[in-house]
Amino acid sequence: MKSQDIRKQFLQFFESKGHLIVPSAPIVLKDDPTLMFNNSGMAQFKEYFLGNAEPKSKRIADTQKCLRVSGKHNDLEDVGFDTYHHTMFEMLGNWSFGDYFKKDAINWAWELLTEVYKIPKENLYVSVFEGNPEENVPFDQEAWDIWKELIDEDRIILGNKKDNFWEMGDQGPCGPCSEIHVDLRSEEEKATVSGKSLVNNDHPQVVEIWNNVFMEFNRKADGSLEKLPAQHVDTGMGFERLCMALQGKTSNYDTDVFSPLIEKVEQLTSLKYTSNEVATISEEQNKTNIAIRVIVDHVRAVAFAIADGQLPSNTGAGYVIRRILRRAVRYGFTFLNKKEPFIYELVAVLSNQMGEFFPEIKIQKQFIENVIKEEEQSFLRTIAAGLLILESLMQEVKIYQELSDKNVKPIISGKNAFDLYDTYGFPIDLTELIAKEKGFEIDLAGFYSEMQKQKTRSRAASEVSTEDWSVLIPGNVETFVGYDKTENEVKITRIRKVNSKKDGILYQIVLDNTPFYPEGGGQVGDTGILEWDSQSVLILDTKKENNLIMHLTHSLPDEDDLKGTFKAKVNEVARLKSSKNHSATHLMHLALRTILGKHVEQKGSLVNPNYLRFDFSHFSKVSDEEIKQVEDFVNQRIEEQLQLVEHRNIPIQQAMEQGAMALFGEKYGDSVRMIEFGDSKELCGGIHVKNTADIWHFKIISEGAVAAGIRRIEAITGDAVKDFYKNQENTLVELKEMLKNPQDILKSVVSLQDDNAKLKKQIEQLLREKAKNLKGELASELQEVNGIKFLAKQVDLNPEGAKDLAYELGNLGNNLFLVLATADENKPMLTCYISKELVASHNLNAGQVVRELGKYIQGGGGGQPFFATAGGKNVDGIKEALAKAVEFIK
Repeated sequence: MKSQDIRKQFLQFFESKGHLIVPSAPIVLKDDPTLMFNNSGMAQFKEYFLGNAEPKSKRIADTQKCLRVSGKHNDLEDVGFDTYHHTMFEMLGNWSFGDYFKKDAINWAWELLTEVYKIPKENLYVSVFEGNPEENVPFDQEAWDIWKELIDEDRIILGNKKDNFWEMGDQGPCGPCSEIHVDLRSEEEKATVSGKSLVNNDHPQVVEIWNNVFMEFNRKADGSLEKLPAQHVDTGMGFERLCMALQGKTSNYDTDVFSPLIEKVEQLTSLKYTSNEVATISEEQNKTNIAIRVIVDHVRAVAFAIADGQLPSNTGAGYVIRRILRRAVRYGFTFLNKKEPFIYELVAVLSNQMGEFFPEIKIQKQFIENVIKEEEQSFLRTIAAGLLILESLMQEVKIYQELSDKNVKPIISGKNAFDLYDTYGFPIDLTELIAKEKGFEIDLAGFYSEMQKQKTRSRAASEVSTEDWSVLIPGNVETFVGYDKTENEVKITRIRKVNSKKDGILYQIVLDNTPFYPEGGGQVGDTGILEWDSQSVLILDTKKENNLIMHLTHSLPDEDDLKGTFKAKVNEVARLKSSKNHSATHLMHLALRTILGKHVEQKGSLVNPNYLRFDFSHFSKVSDEEIKQVEDFVNQRIEEQLQLVEHRNIPIQQAMEQGAMALFGEKYGDSVRMIEFGDSKELCGGIHVKNTADIWHFKIISEGAVAAGIRRIEAITGDAVKDFYKNQENTLVELKEMLKNPQDILKSVVSLQDDNAKLKKQIEQLLREKAKNLKGELASELQEVNGIKFLAKQVDLNPEGAKDLAYELGNLGNNLFLVLATADENKPMLTCYISKELVASHNLNAGQVVRELGKYIQGGGGGQPFFATAGGKNVDGIKEALAKAVEFIK
């Protein structure tokens, strides 16, 4: 059975049981501050379990794209080394929100596996929660009794809290679970060792394929459990593992989920992947297998993350995606001998494989390929630079050995290895591999000590403790009235206290209704006040979490006032500025697609009161002429005074048929809000002006690249444009005064530039002549040290002049070791020249010399083995640096 058919059959089965089939949510989460990525099938349904929203159906089924590479669920380092862990995987799931419970969930799971998929019953084991007296949670007798009717009791296993009690996180809905495990070993192996003893023991062919979670409890902040008002079912079945079981394989990677990707890697590398079923595998072949598994797994994670709007970057979720891709590049570089980009070529295979069910991967294939290729090229350059630095570090150790005349063990310090990893992204195992080839060791204990220090600092900086909600009005469903109002009478329904290192103590307030817009869709959250009896508290920000709109404040009303009525007032000035920028963003999006082409897609945005930022797909710089055309296009729409046309709660299909733009990676419901300004039609939940004339004017202030194939425009509107032009006018006035009020200011500036260029040439000529004059003087000062002509001296030249002088002296002979220092404009610079013959015969390296001597001037640098420079901050260190130079040749 092909994987596409396995997926389809699962969904059809649960559709026949009255389940609504819903699409996968994006793999990247944008409205849940507790998670970076969708790491389980239930993540998109958290608000239903928490009772903050009503599900569209009490029975739902889907297949969810999941990513487990950070936080509590992190499988990254296991990927490749075994045959069943993955970064990105599909979770097949069925849910009941207060409808059916254990009996139906268990019976349907058994029916699907044994009667539809025809998995032999004798290959299956199930587990049941054994109970936990400490938390007053009893043995799951009900689940045991249900299973007893379906399977022999000797195939039912009691599981502890770790294996059979599932929790959403440190707080929130949780409950006992019942897992189903499949034994895929040969009959001979089964006869030797019982599969029951191998359950939950990391055996590659005895694996969990399905987990049925019975949500009964809520975990509170103090760790205690309370009963939920309704009982829910949350199940998850690993699609890749199910395919392994149904296709008769003993490895996920041998299934047709991965085999087309593996075949493409074999074609690109001329290396062969050996199936997990082969009895004996050489050490070299095993390394190849691991590398190929890493690559075919990681390309799926990276491609789907990019398709859902998360680009590789240096922070947050983007850093995680970059790290996954770099791990794949590193394995290709080290074990498959791939020194050029190649992983991007797997995207076409992935698109053909999964594009029918996940159309986002097919539609954005070209874009994903370009982003991955650019990232590969960048990291390969990083590896090349890291190799040079590592070579220098090893050279430094050798020099120290020679200078100290001691039998020092050749070791790269843990701090140096960590700097390579942290600053340059150079993987520790690659450092270890290369060092070992050269006879060096790595101080791994020191490396991991530095790593732990960094993690401790990071954890301390982001430490957050969250208390339970204090509910003042039970059962209230909050409503947002901010599209029509900026102030309204409200009541507080719940409060939660949060303490973080970053923000101190904050209170999150939820209201029965609110005019405050919560951060979302690129637009920042509203600020304002809660007012009562001539008193008020400041609302610092507004955010949304699990369908709750939370108003953040540093202080609360007195306890006696909490249950009273308040007036919620939005900061109208800030909101109006944000709305101008948001509406201008829509107009600019249309302008870019009209002027640059329909390939332009929004890839990120920020809308706040001060400016707007817009990231979009485009593979070349936007020219000055195109920038002007975009500005003119938007300003023309402003002058046309286009009225806002707003469609609330219309079916998404209707909106799409009317031409609305939907963004990849956004989670849309069945009903959406569509915003129209003339030909601009977008699905959007943000705040907008009533008429484009309210924007007043639009001005682009910058354009540039932020990632491969991604450009960024920053722009301003309204009062910010007025301030911009006022500042430009003031600058022009000051410039005219400085130039003595000429009639033609442009002509005066050109003349000034011409004069400056002429004077620069004259100065350069004078410095060259000065260097030539110094040549003879310094030639007489050369000393002989161990048969080498040596000089270390400070000269009154600029760095360019020092370079010319070094080459002039180098022409005098083949045996020169020279270090010159300059302090032009109080900026210390060291210049080292070593005759090429000395570099070869005495194993000297100018780059290493300046890196070592640069420490004395609080700086560093590098260059070629025969010529290198180092800049610094400490002029006073020049004297000591020059004094130490001779030690390299003593």
